Formats: sequence, C-alpha cells, structure tokens
Amino acid sequence: MSKLLCALVLAAGVSAADDAKVTRLMMKDLAGPAVKTATMVTVEYPPGGSSPEHRHNANTFVYVLEGSIVMQVKGGKAVTLGPGETFYESPDDIHTVSRNASATKPAKFLVVLVK
Repeated sequence: MSKLLCALVLAAGVSAADDAKVTRLMMKDLAGPAVKTATMVTVEYPPGGSSPEHRHNANTFVYVLEGSIVMQVKGGKAVTLGPGETFYESPDDIHTVSRNASATKPAKFLVVLVK
C-alpha cells in the first residue's frame, strides 16, 4: 500500500487492503453540544478486491456508486448491494465482510463516517 493511501486511510479512520483505493473527499468538524467529525471518502475495489475485517468506531453510511459489493457486520447477514443501495454500521459494529461481489468488474462506493 502506498504511503499516500496509508495516510488517507488513517486520516479517514478506515481500513483497506492493498487492493482497495480510498480517496478522502471531505472532512469537517461538526458544531453542537458533542463535537463530532464527519469524513467522506470513496472506496474502489478492483475485480475480486476486498478489505480485511475492521472497525470504524463511527456511524458509517455507505452508498454504492458503481458495481456490486458484499457487506456484513459481525452477527448480521451478508448483503449484496448495487448502485443506489445503502448500508449502515454503528460505532460498535465490527465490519467482517467488505468486498467486490464481482471477479470481473470494479466496484466503487461512497462512505460517510461521523465520529
């Protein structure tokens, strides 16, 4: 994994394998009684790409832009999502499965993390 990708992954608070491309789009401190930060990234998986098991420690909102992905949190069922479909993880969830559902086509999704 490149140094730049590692820095983006750490700044975004997400984990990625060598075959995932994570691009931070925005990061903003949120006003209010409990100060929070929102981070927006895109994740791109090549055909067959995936990320290892990880935890975001954030309210995590996923929106599929292209292709098809499989998502699962510990104790939940695996779901396959296509363009326009969404997925949510709580700060306590362990993300056990995050992978491209296709062995031949890339996948891309938008992730918003609020912590």
